[in-house]
Amino acid sequence: MDKDAKIASQINKLEEKYKNSGQDLSSYLDGLLYERYLTYWDYIHLDTLLSLQVPRTHFPDEEIFIMYHQITELYFKLILHEEKQIVEDKSQDVTFFIEKVRRINSYFKALISSFSIMIKGMEREQFLRYRMALLPASGFQSVQYRMIEFYATPLENMVHPSDRGSFSSENNIEELFEHVYWKKGATDLATGEKTLTLKQFEVRYTPRLLRIANQVKDSTVYQKYLQLPETSKNNEELISALKELDLNANVNWPLMHMGSAHRYLAREGKDVEATGGTNWKEYLPPSFQKIIFFPTLHTKEELDTWGKQWVDHVFNPDKK
Repeated sequence: MDKDAKIASQINKLEEKYKNSGQDLSSYLDGLLYERYLTYWDYIHLDTLLSLQVPRTHFPDEEIFIMYHQITELYFKLILHEEKQIVEDKSQDVTFFIEKVRRINSYFKALISSFSIMIKGMEREQFLRYRMALLPASGFQSVQYRMIEFYATPLENMVHPSDRGSFSSENNIEELFEHVYWKKGATDLATGEKTLTLKQFEVRYTPRLLRIANQVKDSTVYQKYLQLPETSKNNEELISALKELDLNANVNWPLMHMGSAHRYLAREGKDVEATGGTNWKEYLPPSFQKIIFFPTLHTKEELDTWGKQWVDHVFNPDKK
């Protein structure tokens, strides 16, 4: 097909497309004539993106802190983008499932490796000073990470381990939500009072999280796996990818947080409190929370020793 014939064919196809939607092709062609060329900086809104870092103090490392958390939230959005596709898919195509989980794992790996920026990329003394201007804000308030958890597994798997034996899928969403594990991470251990950090978070996001929990009540990533035909459920590549996701999200990622918290907040004799008053030594260790998205995929030994090796590595580095 020569160039003129190819252009004529494309115009005919465009005309058919716009005709089917009740539109006039000629008007759209006029629009193409008047439209400016797209630039890279306009397409990704670069100027806006680079204007979003607004430190509250004069300490240079605060800008690193802000940018790192903004980058993290973009990765969370990528993870949610893939989870939503799994949840909404009705094809039960195991290849599609594997590819989406593989992408999620790649995003988590990037996040886990990037945490060295937080651990080694800031001066401790600067952090301990500018953090006081951030109260009561805390990374605890990342709603996207809570959404990742809600899309991944039924809410009964997110109940705090001290309450988990009293709840099941028979309980309603609202009951389960009141007992999710992370709420105890922002509760005063002595009084049982919720911190301002948690109170702010609940006011802002409880309706959205409850709406998501109800939307995916029977179609989380884990339930989509359980609904697959037996041959697909036994696919070793899929099982391996899901187990890797569980470890990335519920062991490796929180442990990187522990490493950072230990670096900046742990001191001989007395620990420094986290911004927002979260109980980081109780909240972060995966062996304490035992949050597992896909429990039936792991062996009893894996479940019993969930995260313990790494907790010893962080808190007892001399332990053999």
